[in-house]
Amino acid sequence: MKLNESTEHYNLHNGCLEGKYAVFSQKKLAQLKGVFADEQAFAAKDGEEIVYEVSSHTVVPEGTPGGLFFGTSCIHPGTVGGEYYMTKGHFHAKRECGEYYWGISGTGLLLLMDENRNCTAQLVKKNSLHYISGYTAHRLVNIGDDDLVVGACWPSDAGHDYGSIETEGFPVRVICRDGEAVIVDDAHAAG
Repeated sequence: MKLNESTEHYNLHNGCLEGKYAVFSQKKLAQLKGVFADEQAFAAKDGEEIVYEVSSHTVVPEGTPGGLFFGTSCIHPGTVGGEYYMTKGHFHAKRECGEYYWGISGTGLLLLMDENRNCTAQLVKKNSLHYISGYTAHRLVNIGDDDLVVGACWPSDAGHDYGSIETEGFPVRVICRDGEAVIVDDAHAAG
């Protein structure tokens, strides 16, 4: 039997994926309209600034039952009107599907919201492990000065429901107050 070397590679230090099954995407600030509370501060920033990048290893087509996807997210440091950079956040289209996240580098928060809009937060840092149960929306927030890099593994048929978050958002926001990350009710985000 001939031993074949994998053509797929994962960089343990920065989470970058390489290989024929690696897929990359970026979210620029302009693509996150409506995500941040302070619309004036949002409008004053450079819309071409990259807020976060995602790389995924998708060896099976999306929607394949029984398959797994593997990926990394890199959320850059920054704020809009004092609100930390974050991902859009999503439920899974198949609500019952769970997901794992683990911290690779940086410091952040994982915001979790159930279908009744109850929120909790978990600290994400190097070597932390986070299980996201089904029926739970999730969003990453970078509260540090360096890139927040997080690994993920989820079912290939889970899908993504961004629309629910775009419509209703999360009921909390993470803002920088006196140099510290503070979680506030959405109505109080600007203050």
